[in-house]
Amino acid sequence: MHLGKTIVLSDKNGKMTVYLDKQNKRVRVEDYLGSLTNALKHAEELAEGEKADKLIIKGRREHFNHLLEHGYSFEASIDGFFLGSDCVFFSKFLSDERKATPHWTEEDGIIKSVYGLAEPAQKITPPGDYVMKKMDKSDAHGLSKLYKEVFQIYPTPLNDPEYIVKTMSEGSIYYGFVHDGQIVSAASAEVDLFYKNAEMTDCATLKEHRKHGLMKILLARIETELIENGIFCAYSIARSLSFGMNAALYQLGYAYRGRLVNNVYIYDKIENMNVWVKDLAKTPNFGQ
Repeated sequence: MHLGKTIVLSDKNGKMTVYLDKQNKRVRVEDYLGSLTNALKHAEELAEGEKADKLIIKGRREHFNHLLEHGYSFEASIDGFFLGSDCVFFSKFLSDERKATPHWTEEDGIIKSVYGLAEPAQKITPPGDYVMKKMDKSDAHGLSKLYKEVFQIYPTPLNDPEYIVKTMSEGSIYYGFVHDGQIVSAASAEVDLFYKNAEMTDCATLKEHRKHGLMKILLARIETELIENGIFCAYSIARSLSFGMNAALYQLGYAYRGRLVNNVYIYDKIENMNVWVKDLAKTPNFGQ
């Protein structure tokens, strides 16, 4: 399966890092230095050459108006993403089909319902036959089996154990619950050591095990490890149509920061994704 490709372009006006994502028909500018106008020009040429129908810029908060002036639409933000400076997601659609989104009002309703939830009980304890563990390379096959079962389509090839091993060697942290020798729930953090942020991602629980609140326990455990490693900007990108995942993030203290339109092919179709953020330095008991 095509994993996408990261390329770095530089000239006398600046430098940029771009992710070419064929599977999701998009081009994403991950980082840029120097002239933003120059970066956008090169990004648009790349998107055209790749036949992408969505171009995404991970911009700096101070470039908000500049991006609007260049015809980009604001979608979401992540507090403190760039070593404490905010990231703003802007996009440009290169086809009308990619911009059309039939579930927008339903997804607005989900956010409203999530924010109406009561504060969760402080402590969740799963039954004793569920064992939480930090996953290592020997668990890659079990993890890929779980992801294959939960998702028909996923933005990254998590159904391939070799891909999971590769992400582990690049610094991703995985935790999971094992029940009767099978991994039934898992989540990971994709850590950016340079900008000191982490994406809480790859959250999956088998349907018959979802009633125990396993995901909240896993994410809280990963957060503890991130704090120990000096990472305080945590964020997650959840399916806008998933009440359960958005509710879990809200109840863990994440705040909603916007919606990425028709962002990735996931589950069984292309979907909008909600962005949630958390400042781990504000976590209770931190620093005590």
